[in-house]
Amino acid sequence: MKADNKSGFATLIGRPNVGKSTLMNQLIGQKIAITSHKPQTTRNRIQTVYTCKEGQIVFVDTPGIHKAKNKLGEYMVHVAERTLREVDIILWLVEPSDFIGAGDRHIAERLKRVDTPVILVINKTDTVKKEALLPVIDAYQKLYDFQEIIPVSALKGDNKEVLLDQIFKYLPYGPNFYDEDTITDQPMRQIVAELIREKALRCLDEEIPHGIAVSIETMKTRSGGQVADIEATIICEKDSHKGIIIGKQGAMLKKIGSAARYEIEQQLEQKVNLQLWVKVKKDWRDSDYLIKNFGYNKKDLDT
Repeated sequence: MKADNKSGFATLIGRPNVGKSTLMNQLIGQKIAITSHKPQTTRNRIQTVYTCKEGQIVFVDTPGIHKAKNKLGEYMVHVAERTLREVDIILWLVEPSDFIGAGDRHIAERLKRVDTPVILVINKTDTVKKEALLPVIDAYQKLYDFQEIIPVSALKGDNKEVLLDQIFKYLPYGPNFYDEDTITDQPMRQIVAELIREKALRCLDEEIPHGIAVSIETMKTRSGGQVADIEATIICEKDSHKGIIIGKQGAMLKKIGSAARYEIEQQLEQKVNLQLWVKVKKDWRDSDYLIKNFGYNKKDLDT
């Protein structure tokens, strides 16, 4: 290890749908966290790893901080808030607007309870003119005392290197936590489940996605290693939702499966035979057992 090697943890927070997962994927240069235009896309804490000559950043992507409406929502908020105390630097992502709504004020109040340094990251700068950023910076500076304020475009990668340099500034000196070829601590089954859920989120109507989960039933590679056979179940809350997910003559389920299979093949670097089913589990988001069963860790609820 070099004497000046730095390593530590950074978390991305912000209201749902501000581009946290897109930014994390951009920073590490590989798709790990799922993205969609719908809120509450990220449910689990996802750790991804960026290693370079300066050292290593372990990014912890958390669910968006929001007012919880059910047990799953409480779980998501708890995981996000607990993470704030456990990392070396917080990246707070906001959109380039000088109107600060209740959601961001709620986050600012949460940040005032912890001592962790905070970088304000103004995302989606590709959607506004440069001069429009000045009132945004001014409005947020009145809300909280930031260590740094950095405008970026997660979609295009603008200012990515500047942001990485600033993150390293706040990390302690020490050895790397992971081997340099490690990209994520997520098990592959979890990544596959999340990719299927992402495609369902993108294909389905607004009211359904919050109420879906994906369970991987089996995942095996055939002898020879050329093909992976995956069986997965999409869980929804209502019989009417099941009909919409399957679609007319199975068209919607086929569309979700086809899109998911392509991305899974990129991740696994092999051919995939994907079989999808749909099951109804009423009110699973309010069931501790079912939340755990679908991959959300109950111990994350304990303080």
